Amino acid sequence: MTHAAQVDTTAVSAETQESDRRALSRPMIGVGFLLIVLSYMVNAMDRQVFPPLLPNIREEYGFSLEQGGLLATNFTLGMALAGLPAGYLLDRFRRKTVLLVSIVIYSLGTMATPLATGFADMTVYRVVSGFGEGMQSAAIFAAIGAFFAQRRGLAFGVIGVGYSIGVFIAPLIGVELMSMHGTWHSPFYLFGAAGLLIAAVSLFLVKSGLTETSVEKVASTRTYEYMSASPYNRNTVALAVHAVISGVAIYGFLGLYPTFLITSLHYAPTQAALAMSFLGFGGMTAVFGGWLGDRFNQRNLLMVGLLGVSAISVCIYTTQAAVGPQCLFAFLMGAFGLGFIYPNTNSAMQRAVRPGQIGRASGLFVTGYYGPAAFSGLLFAALVDSFGWRQAGLLQVTVLPLLGVVALTFVRTSEFNNAVR
Repeated sequence: MTHAAQVDTTAVSAETQESDRRALSRPMIGVGFLLIVLSYMVNAMDRQVFPPLLPNIREEYGFSLEQGGLLATNFTLGMALAGLPAGYLLDRFRRKTVLLVSIVIYSLGTMATPLATGFADMTVYRVVSGFGEGMQSAAIFAAIGAFFAQRRGLAFGVIGVGYSIGVFIAPLIGVELMSMHGTWHSPFYLFGAAGLLIAAVSLFLVKSGLTETSVEKVASTRTYEYMSASPYNRNTVALAVHAVISGVAIYGFLGLYPTFLITSLHYAPTQAALAMSFLGFGGMTAVFGGWLGDRFNQRNLLMVGLLGVSAISVCIYTTQAAVGPQCLFAFLMGAFGLGFIYPNTNSAMQRAVRPGQIGRASGLFVTGYYGPAAFSGLLFAALVDSFGWRQAGLLQVTVLPLLGVVALTFVRTSEFNNAVR
């Protein structure tokens, strides 16, 4: 009796989801999707406002380079802690609820950061903020991956553009507000308040038909018996290893890039912020990167992205470039790292599992990509202390991506859920 009731409830839920989907007009879809993209843009702003302000934060609190490097990237520890639990919840509960709660969490964590009295409580606030950001990432990509199942890479690319806009404007706004108000606190309050505002608007304008779509209803009626029944299979494990390597290389670079420019190349803070913003500008190529991922072999695209990151790293850390060339290098690093690697790793992870398991695939991506990345800044700083900026950059951002290429050789795209059979 109980089992039958559960089956009936599931059937009603699926019918309701499909009815909600059909009831959505294109303007409603557009508004909801825009708000989701804006929320992810604020997510990026909360993350990337910290690195360009780090020299001032270190000066105020007396943090060492290792402590600063850890604070610049340890929010990803919170993201990793949120990944697998969020993936589990997203396969069982309303994605919109998870999405809204996550925005509130990371916004409050961001606003609490300037209230820190020392290293310990600032670490807690950064990790709490990251926990909310990880929940949001998993919720967004599970919801959008289901709704746009046939154009998943392109949809993720558009979301990546929103993220990249946040990366682009956060350093510029953050440094400008710090100069205007004489304190690094104000950007954190502004970006946190922006997140709370978007959460309030999304409560009414992001419809459940957009977020709660059952992927099995969107996918074709084909069977997936050729795929592993487990979400943790050969492909997802290889992609997770690649995600770990990519996260450590890319976030180690992002976390200390402005510090490198200021302390090693003697850039002014505004020049470092400009170069940092070009990373986001390059990341706007995510639409193109995601579009390619829908049409070509994603494993090969990811290999190209890793080789690109490795090559650009050599240019950044060995040429002592002036501001103009450094901005070009930053743009290319953003294009390969944020425009190609990020959306295609995420969508490939979802394609490596059966359609009903994309929530767990999304959670696995978040945990794999952001977990070890939490300590990437600390690792980079330790390498800098031991070998200097040049050798540290070559080890972590040039050599490490090559190991990711090796991991990707184990991926079989013929076993993806979008493979032509």
